[in-house]
Amino acid sequence: MDTNNRPPVYYSEYLQLDKILEAQDPESAKEGIRADDEMLFIIIHQTYELWFKQILHELNIVREIFKQPNVSDNSSDIFNANSRLKRIIKILEILVAQISVLETMTPLDFLDFRDLLRPASGFQSIQFKILEALLGLEYANRFGHEYYLSQLNEKDIKRVKDAEAEISLMVLLNGWLERMPFANHEKYWNTQDFWHHYRAEYAAGLLPNEQANLEVFDALFINPENYPEGRRLSQLATKNALFIMLYRDLPLLHLPFELLDKLLEIDEQMSLWRYRHIHMVQRAIGKRVGTGGSTGAAYLKSAAESHMIFKEIAELNSFLMPRKKLPELPETLSKDLSFDR
Repeated sequence: MDTNNRPPVYYSEYLQLDKILEAQDPESAKEGIRADDEMLFIIIHQTYELWFKQILHELNIVREIFKQPNVSDNSSDIFNANSRLKRIIKILEILVAQISVLETMTPLDFLDFRDLLRPASGFQSIQFKILEALLGLEYANRFGHEYYLSQLNEKDIKRVKDAEAEISLMVLLNGWLERMPFANHEKYWNTQDFWHHYRAEYAAGLLPNEQANLEVFDALFINPENYPEGRRLSQLATKNALFIMLYRDLPLLHLPFELLDKLLEIDEQMSLWRYRHIHMVQRAIGKRVGTGGSTGAAYLKSAAESHMIFKEIAELNSFLMPRKKLPELPETLSKDLSFDR
């Protein structure tokens, strides 16, 4: 492309500032009511939606990487996926911090225009619903089905359902983990040798009140017939995820471990955002219902507790043990997980 012949780019035109800066139309002004803080309320929520758009952009790049039938160790794909997930985390941190700006609006300031917003609500944020769906939150695991689609128009209902029909990052993660050969492959060992040896070392380090962990360990890693129904990660994927976490210091497992860790941080940041939202709502409206008709803070609390997407990865931390007790890996496997293989 010959960039020298392109027309000059003007700052405000490139950013389409005429559209953006004219996109605030307070309901209070339409009614001739003075509500000085409605401008802040609008801009905060518009900013959220812009950041949601960027998160979806980054997430879709990551999903495209993991849609490949094979993610090569010799490519930059896992590094790129980690970089995109890191950016999502940093954006989520901004979204959490942004609540502090909104909290400069007092409850009485909010009441100046709150009733004019009904039935508009954050429940109607299509991008946030799409984000949750593409990360891997399934409809069956959502809290408050009665609010989920009831206040959306037909066009937006279709957008959400189309997103739910897409393959989520959680499903793609399961497939990627299943394809890893390190924890189970006959090239390196009899599968039973590793997991039974690991179980013995793990059991020796448990406290008396932790013995129930062994029953869960056996169901997840030893006995296929007892594997819990309803888990999003298969038994093979679960084994490989734990293996990555245990041997993360080996060179070829650095980036896979970082990826798992970043998914947990995304869950953490989204939970922090939900809990900050809860406290903000409690502070702003107390026990009144939300503008969308929900139970307000009570709904948000229940949703926050049930909408953890990658909790099956977080649960694996229950089965870690100190490095000095880890089973020694076969020489061929240690070599295959090193840069000098």
